[in-house]
Amino acid sequence: MSVRRLPVYLALDTSGSMRGEPIQAVNVGLHALLASLRQNPFALESASLCIVTFDARVTTILPMTPLEDIVLPEVVCPDSGPTFLGAALHAICDMLARDIRTSTVDQKGDWRPLLFVMTDGKPSDTQDYQEAIVRVKQANFATVVACAAGPKSDPAQLRPLTDRVVSLDTLDSASFAGFFQWVSSAVTAGSASVGAVGAPDLPPPPPEVQVVL
Repeated sequence: MSVRRLPVYLALDTSGSMRGEPIQAVNVGLHALLASLRQNPFALESASLCIVTFDARVTTILPMTPLEDIVLPEVVCPDSGPTFLGAALHAICDMLARDIRTSTVDQKGDWRPLLFVMTDGKPSDTQDYQEAIVRVKQANFATVVACAAGPKSDPAQLRPLTDRVVSLDTLDSASFAGFFQWVSSAVTAGSASVGAVGAPDLPPPPPEVQVVL
């Protein structure tokens, strides 16, 4: 009998403005996220992770993989380029149909997935983004969290996607470390509360991560 999984999707902005220290900080943060999740028995037993990056292209750098089997690739970004957030969300919604195991007579299906989106700018593909918002809301996500990272981001652009919007003032290592540590806590909370009715309660974020009201 297959393990009932908690699928976790990360959509990460790799547009040109993330080049340099920000993308290095993201890589460090992802390794810390994975290490933290692997230390939690609830998460290690149930959580699987998928990482999608978006700039002028959408790339699945990590297909849905159990925590114990993950080998993190290096996240890179171009010298310059747009922020195709809409295309990334469309791609993730397409993946849901392929990734998520539904319940059958013989086995229970996966738990409702979690989605975390991080961007340091505004969507360049405005029309696609508006259409993707509709698809995300129709999908069966247990929770959707969007992070507006850095001074050029606009939390108001993310509000139509989800009412769970947070922000980072800066794009340095400390800020991203705080964000990914909070993601780890949120996934852990989700894995510990699988089967509960409604969205999992998110833990309070650290000082680096500010909730946008």
